[in-house]
Amino acid sequence: MIEELLPVPVVAVETFGPDATAEAALYPEEAALVAQAVPKRRREFATVRVCARRAMDKLGVAPRPVLPGERGAPGWPPGLIGSMTHCENYAAAALARATDLASLGIDAEPHGPLPEGVLEAVALPSERARLTGLAARHPQLHWERLLFSAKESVYKAWFPLTRSWLDFSEADIELIPDPASETSGALRAELLVPGPLVAGRRLSHFEGRWTIQRGLATTAVTVPLG
Repeated sequence: MIEELLPVPVVAVETFGPDATAEAALYPEEAALVAQAVPKRRREFATVRVCARRAMDKLGVAPRPVLPGERGAPGWPPGLIGSMTHCENYAAAALARATDLASLGIDAEPHGPLPEGVLEAVALPSERARLTGLAARHPQLHWERLLFSAKESVYKAWFPLTRSWLDFSEADIELIPDPASETSGALRAELLVPGPLVAGRRLSHFEGRWTIQRGLATTAVTVPLG
């Protein structure tokens, strides 16, 4: 599911449902980080790292611990970029070589309404206006949840390039349904603050894809090298 949102250089691994064996596969330094966590948190933490190591293996990179760094961003082996996501009964990791892409971000959310008050906290007036139009045309989809996921993917792609925070209000995201499918499409995020420099060019926007499948709203953003 996540792989169809990503370009060819990216390797993605996903899993549906809990992995009862994932915790046993944690490296000691990873296990120490969640030793006091509730079982659900430990399972999710472990399962997404199993996905990450399978993706490393597909790229011919020896598996190693994936430890959170600054602001919780995962630390990848030298020469790789990547992103991870997990929610109830789903986990995914996407990796690529740093010679193929500048950055990427993925996110998955349960396809349901956002908790009360969250949309007002994360969405710009322009975004809420577009969501109203989308909901009128496709009322069966939870566009506000998809927007939230897109905001997360944009941030995950932004942070490795800038090492700085990006507020929800600093990217204006448009969700664009595919003409032939109301459950998949493109996204465009206009950066309302100076964007990162990539290959000597300051970026003004990010682009990506989205899909709604299997009860999940999933998004991916990729930043090309040039």
